[in-house]
Amino acid sequence: MSIDTVSSQRLREAMVDQLVADHEAKGLVMRPEVQAALRVVPRELYTPGVSLVEAYCSDSAVITKKRGDETVSSVSAPWLIAEMLDQAADALEGGLAGRHVLEIGSGGYNASLLRELVGPSGSVTTVDIDPEVTERAVACLAAAGYSDVTVVCADAEQPVTSDRRFDLIIVTVGAWDVPPAWIAHLAEGGVLVAPVRTFGMTRSWALRRDGDRLVSRSDRLCGFVAMQGAGAHEVRYVDIAQGVHLRLDEGQQVDATSVGGLLALPREQAWAGASLPPRTVLADLDLWLAARLRDEVDEVMVLTAQQDAVDAGVVAPAWRFGTPAALHGGTFVYRSALRWSGDVFDVGACAHGPDAAVWAARMVAQMRAWVDAGEPSAVLSVLPAGTPDGDVPAGTVLDKRHSRMVLTFTPA
Repeated sequence: MSIDTVSSQRLREAMVDQLVADHEAKGLVMRPEVQAALRVVPRELYTPGVSLVEAYCSDSAVITKKRGDETVSSVSAPWLIAEMLDQAADALEGGLAGRHVLEIGSGGYNASLLRELVGPSGSVTTVDIDPEVTERAVACLAAAGYSDVTVVCADAEQPVTSDRRFDLIIVTVGAWDVPPAWIAHLAEGGVLVAPVRTFGMTRSWALRRDGDRLVSRSDRLCGFVAMQGAGAHEVRYVDIAQGVHLRLDEGQQVDATSVGGLLALPREQAWAGASLPPRTVLADLDLWLAARLRDEVDEVMVLTAQQDAVDAGVVAPAWRFGTPAALHGGTFVYRSALRWSGDVFDVGACAHGPDAAVWAARMVAQMRAWVDAGEPSAVLSVLPAGTPDGDVPAGTVLDKRHSRMVLTFTPA
């Protein structure tokens, strides 16, 4: 056994041990079979050009292809892969053993983990639109000893096979919608695990099929490279100040100059008066705010900011990579940075404009409502486009190209 092989095994064990600890810190439990698969598959064989240490010790994705400044293919971060595999196994009654799986967005590493999980009686098909990616996946899978994974080069917006159905479809590229082909490929009671954007915020949703609709069983905060091909949907960014941007993903109309001018006006700060523990899942609060405020304001969007803009006090967002914000009648409001007191924190809102105090208070009232409701988590239902309103469950409806998505909330 070579020194590199010994080092690979040691680093792989250390990676999984850390992932298990990180899961526990977030109140999650990694399934034993997922741990076992991660301990077996040699990740370094799917990350050529990266050191052995970086292949296992980095907590982020490894970029495998870029187009200009844009990342178009990567090997996902181990923590995210583990969480999505857990989602899939939890949502499928009886787990993953013996299942037939379609992976959309290839690279090889995740497909090999799935091959370990489904076992000899299951199967894995992985598809990608980019021939360079699929060629690389074939080579990497063969090098790692997984030549029984089927690799297909195709645009998965369309059916991948003529009549095949899968127990699990797992998507490893960022999607804005759920095309009919995915539902057609999914067996009744099967599960789709996909990173889907709603209100510009991406979650990995584990959705179980029930007839012509999907209903979520869990979700996780995540980020992925964007889908290419017919299913691509570009996120628009507008600059409202130096280093401050708005993410527009649902057809919002915003006058960037006007919003930027509002930031020069005095800032109103309001607080919910909550005492929340560190494990509180604020990603659920963000979806709650977007859904609840949608009918009250002109536009709901996502605020992003560079660190220099935050340090300069231009904005004080809760999370500079994506904080819910709203615009109404010449007033701009967003969820603000947390206020800590010992080992608990409060949530608040900042607002600028003629009705800043009013709208900071209204956003904070929604935060308080979320806390009082037991910090409910989101449930996503996906129905075919054109489903009559009378057949749509009560909730906040987002009409996409192929589907009607409905967000509801249930106590965690």
